[in-house]
Amino acid sequence: MNIYVSNLSFNVQDEDLREFFAPYGEVTSAKIINDRETGKSRGFGFVEMSDDAASKKAIAELDGATVENRTIKVMEAKPKEDRPARNSGGYNNGNNYNKNRY
Repeated sequence: MNIYVSNLSFNVQDEDLREFFAPYGEVTSAKIINDRETGKSRGFGFVEMSDDAASKKAIAELDGATVENRTIKVMEAKPKEDRPARNSGGYNNGNNYNKNRY
């Protein structure tokens, strides 16, 4: 199961994230997401665990836990296709003309 972890301290590294979840079962991957331009942590990451029961227990016990004076949020990660598309902020997605006008 893929787990989303947010509100992490910017000091938390991949290995720290792995260690938080290791007591609950086998962690197959742990990745802090970094800003593409600065390389600094964006304050969230993903953990993948091989056992769904262990994953659910980790989510239940770690959601709301305090790590480095921050209350973290832990939940099952949603697949990309289930998330709403982000709007670019422009009018009509950048098409500022009326196609039916002409």
